[in-house]
Amino acid sequence: MSQWSKSNDVLNTVNRGNPCESGLCTLCRADCSGKCETWLSSLKGRSLLYPRDFGTVTAGSANTCHVGVSYNSLRIQGYNYGADGLAKGVSNSPDNCLFTKVDLETSFGNVDPVKCRLPLMTGALGSTFIAAKYWDSFAIGGSLVGIPVVVGENVVGVDRESTLTGNKITKAPELDRRVETYLRYNDGYGAIIVQMNVEDTRNGVAEYVIDKYGDKVCLELKWGQGAKNIGGEIEVNSLEYALFLKNRGYLVDPDPEDAKVQEAFKAGAIHSFARHSRLGYTDLSTEAQVRESFMESVAYLRKLGFKRISLKTGSYGMEALAMSIKYASDAKLDLLTIDGSGGGTGMSPWNMMETWGVPSINLHAKAREYAALLASRGEKVVDLSFAGGFAREDHIFKAMALGAPFAKLICMGRAIMIPGFLGANIEGALNPDRKAKIHGNWDKLPKTVSDLGTSPEQIFACYEDVKKKVGASEIKNIPYGAIAFCTLADKLSAGLQQLLAGARRFKLAELTRNDIAAANRETALETGIGFITDVQDETARKILES
Repeated sequence: MSQWSKSNDVLNTVNRGNPCESGLCTLCRADCSGKCETWLSSLKGRSLLYPRDFGTVTAGSANTCHVGVSYNSLRIQGYNYGADGLAKGVSNSPDNCLFTKVDLETSFGNVDPVKCRLPLMTGALGSTFIAAKYWDSFAIGGSLVGIPVVVGENVVGVDRESTLTGNKITKAPELDRRVETYLRYNDGYGAIIVQMNVEDTRNGVAEYVIDKYGDKVCLELKWGQGAKNIGGEIEVNSLEYALFLKNRGYLVDPDPEDAKVQEAFKAGAIHSFARHSRLGYTDLSTEAQVRESFMESVAYLRKLGFKRISLKTGSYGMEALAMSIKYASDAKLDLLTIDGSGGGTGMSPWNMMETWGVPSINLHAKAREYAALLASRGEKVVDLSFAGGFAREDHIFKAMALGAPFAKLICMGRAIMIPGFLGANIEGALNPDRKAKIHGNWDKLPKTVSDLGTSPEQIFACYEDVKKKVGASEIKNIPYGAIAFCTLADKLSAGLQQLLAGARRFKLAELTRNDIAAANRETALETGIGFITDVQDETARKILES
């Protein structure tokens, strides 16, 4: 098992808990006072691309001995001549080939593509309380950056203020808040996507959304996720709320209607209840039946009026992966998000998260293989988004290259929630009157933040950029979490531009599988990416023999 270092002396970052491959702690806390790389990038932005204490240090990488199959065992290729993807009419002079001019725009969609300023989207932020508390930061930040933001499953069902009439939703204030918050700052880049699971379908979420928002909203069907192989879960610590959720039709464990459970809760032996969603397709027993049901669902949504429909699938085996790619392509969906094991933004059984499903790199490598197989037969393949353990700019580069040319977006879940937490904590500490409303966790700034400054203008490297975008009068309405979101996005953007420029790709769409190499033979075998010293070896020998 690979062991990831808790600290990085070069960047002056450190993990509070045990780090995983993404660089995040395995348990990421909303009240954390720092300072992993993603946390600090949300404040310092692109300056965190470089070693600290310039002028008094030298720095050298320790990441040169790659073991096992993971995204870490892919290396990024560099080239020493050429420039691909320059804008029309732009010469290939070194004066023009600057990393700051690399075009990071992407798009996804079948008929009416959605433009995105970055090849990035959020994970599904659904009925978890974390998503509800920090939604303004996530949604406004994503909208300002110009990337898709996903409203996850069960938002309507768990909302005590929502109204169901005849088992169909007629009032959904929390869902409305989430959609409208994103749309408020949307300028044509990115999209707001509403996800549906079994309960959402029963509750008439699709009908509600199309009637109220029309084609301003994309709809996402859900097959599963990388965190667990059962339905979505949340934990509640109120007996009254648990009874409400059971009355809404959810499985609640333990049963809040059981007299023994109620007595145990009152006595303090039981402290909380777990609300579970249902598994999909339990009433079907063959692949053909699943296909028929899926196609009927898509046809129904098209009839309702949805222009853009996507699908999210979890880290199931190869059969389900092939089904998702084939069905989504045949149904002319706009996007397929493929989520590898095993991170989650909500409540997942820990040992299930540790052991279930296909790891991201294996799943994504096979997804690309299957997509290429369809394309070789002349079929138009659905645009892909890869999810599962991504947090840095090199992760974006590697995953996009591995999935090229079918991968259009990288989905980040936990990583781009961190700026929302951090910004709320800073805003609450600087403005105590707002602390409760924005769910801040600090009474005062910790030294990790105060070392950077004591005002938002000093603390956030991209404060002035956001102010310029929204205007001097509107900046007061932008949550600090959204400013932190934009600051992290700026670091990811600059880092990705640098990596692409080094690979001589001045347009994201020019990225290919040849721009990465496998650092060990096992990774080469599993991914189909060439081993690092085999790549270009034949060309090298011709040069030596000429």
